[in-house]
Amino acid sequence: MFRRSAVLTLLACALSAPLAQARVTLIVIDETRPLPASESGGLASEQVAGRAFGELDPTSPANAIINDLQLARDVDGKVRYIATFVITKPVDLMRASGLMWHEVPNRGIRRPNVASERANGDIDLTSAWQGDNAGATAVRATAGAVQPHWLKLPIARMADGSPVTGDVLGRIVNRAGPNSQPLIVQTNPVPYKPMSLDTREARLVSRVAESTRGEVIGETAIAPTDWAWAKCDAAIPFPGAPDPTQICLKNGFDAGKLYQVTFKSADAYVLGVGFAAWRDVGMFFKTARADDAGTPNPVAGAVTHSIGRGVSQSGNFLRGWLHLGFNRDEAQQQVHDGLWPIIAGRRIALNFRWAQPDGVLELYQAGSEGPQWWLPHPDPVRGVPAAGLLDRCTATRTCPKIIEHFGAAEVWALKLTPEWVGTDARTDLPLPSNVRRYYIAASNHGGGAGGFDSSVPGAGLPTAGAVCPGNNYGTGVLQANPMPHTETVNALRVHFRNWVMRGIEPPPSQWPTLAAGTLVPANKFAMGFPTLPQLRSTVPEADFIMPVLDYDWGPQFVAIDGSGVAGNAVPSIRQVLPMLAPKVDADGNELGGVPVVLRDAPLGTYVGWNITAGGARPFHQGQICNYVGGMVPFPKSRAERMASGDLRLSLEERYSTHEGYVNAVRKAADRALAAGFLLPEDAQRLVREAQASNVLR
Repeated sequence: MFRRSAVLTLLACALSAPLAQARVTLIVIDETRPLPASESGGLASEQVAGRAFGELDPTSPANAIINDLQLARDVDGKVRYIATFVITKPVDLMRASGLMWHEVPNRGIRRPNVASERANGDIDLTSAWQGDNAGATAVRATAGAVQPHWLKLPIARMADGSPVTGDVLGRIVNRAGPNSQPLIVQTNPVPYKPMSLDTREARLVSRVAESTRGEVIGETAIAPTDWAWAKCDAAIPFPGAPDPTQICLKNGFDAGKLYQVTFKSADAYVLGVGFAAWRDVGMFFKTARADDAGTPNPVAGAVTHSIGRGVSQSGNFLRGWLHLGFNRDEAQQQVHDGLWPIIAGRRIALNFRWAQPDGVLELYQAGSEGPQWWLPHPDPVRGVPAAGLLDRCTATRTCPKIIEHFGAAEVWALKLTPEWVGTDARTDLPLPSNVRRYYIAASNHGGGAGGFDSSVPGAGLPTAGAVCPGNNYGTGVLQANPMPHTETVNALRVHFRNWVMRGIEPPPSQWPTLAAGTLVPANKFAMGFPTLPQLRSTVPEADFIMPVLDYDWGPQFVAIDGSGVAGNAVPSIRQVLPMLAPKVDADGNELGGVPVVLRDAPLGTYVGWNITAGGARPFHQGQICNYVGGMVPFPKSRAERMASGDLRLSLEERYSTHEGYVNAVRKAADRALAAGFLLPEDAQRLVREAQASNVLR
């Protein structure tokens, strides 16, 4: 923590400095509230929520890559936006540490505050980037400390004021009955509406099935007279009440089919403005003393270092943001000192016309185009020139320090491994010195609940299958995977602070590689995955993993940057890229990751994938359960495993007694602690939790 005199000096310098160059011209504070004690970490903190009004110069090299920016200018040539923000800070800025975490909201929702960061005196800034005005990101009158974030930005228009039009895709899956159904991307509405409610100007089809490789089975066109853009139910039967956000089917929806509609829209949001808005709001609060009207920056002079952070979709945003050069502002200054894209192996689908940034990994979702790796590397499979995510920041000398970490779900359902081995999957790609990569083996997307009873049948393990994230996707055959990320992330947070603020390097990168023999083709035989009585004998099959698909988005789409115009609403698929996965041990637990206590003292087989069950949502039955993991507990005794035909050693055969398991946990904690992936207080807590658990009681 800074000494009081040091902070006073920083504050004095800030107040005497000229206005910051980042073009936030005005901030409006809508709410200030004390942070609840449970989130404050013992240091009195408060949250300041408001709106930032910004303007962009379309002629600036820092903004030129924003798609359709020239079609969004006001009469004076500028492009304007309004972005919400929430700052969490010490009430007494003299207690500030100097570090600001700049958070990327996930579909409008911010990350929870981290008590240990508040205790350090860290400042947390969350600011909006997603401007599609759909669901949680819909524009509101004001900002609030606990409300979703929104970004108000322009819609592209031709020079004569006429609309920009194009074809858009929407899908309805696993829905049944006579009621109308909305078009949903993940959990939010499709952001675009049809120009006309005349169904003859759109195309609706049903599909019996789709493979992970993009193969379509049983597509049937639905006549324009058999559906309507309308809301309908028992009280308002077909053709229903006109509604551009829903579809009413004359004969109702079949849960065993997927319905796909393409239509023409004029809602061409200039979504790439979100990259610049997040950049400029971050730079304003890091460096400015006040806005153009004299409203003080609430954290003026208190920030010396900053780290951008985003999880999942938000981490994909950071990777795209850096690749397109946005860590440099209009004044050619570096914005953030560090970036932490968490469980994110792709780039956000944002900077092109008709993008759907809420998308996860349904068929026809962009985000894996162009380089996903850091340093320049050829892409011979897709025929894209050699490039890397760091190319632009390297050219402008604005590259930050980067930590990225992943779990097994990112490999199996979030198309991760081309980042490690390129599109041909033939060689390990090198990491630059400013990047650290850590793999948390055998873990779910974002990690599981942790603990030890969570892996013991009858002592906390849920009996229901895990819910598959996504658009009404279904549930998994296996229970949720409890393998945690929490303790590893706690250690990485300390390492990242020290790396950015003190120059102390984190532990060496650790992830599965071809060279080590821990990265292999993604199928049961190559991985060495055991046959378990709870699973079909062939899983995981070669086509079980979600692969990277090489889409044809049309001639105006710039694949290397994920920019331009996606003219093909339903793109053809040129080819399927080879996918790899970590090799596993005899229990089916992955190799090649950082040390984690539950992984090294296992109570079952933990996998980053699950199998979609049937039931009321049968469309994806038998396929990978989107990006949720699962687990299969070890049998308790030898007699139990022999009766079930399970070849894995039982808990008693492994650990003998409860105290034997506690000793295994103690050894695993010592190993993780020595390697730098576990904090002492977390190590002690895990041993206490193992002692209190019901394992082999």
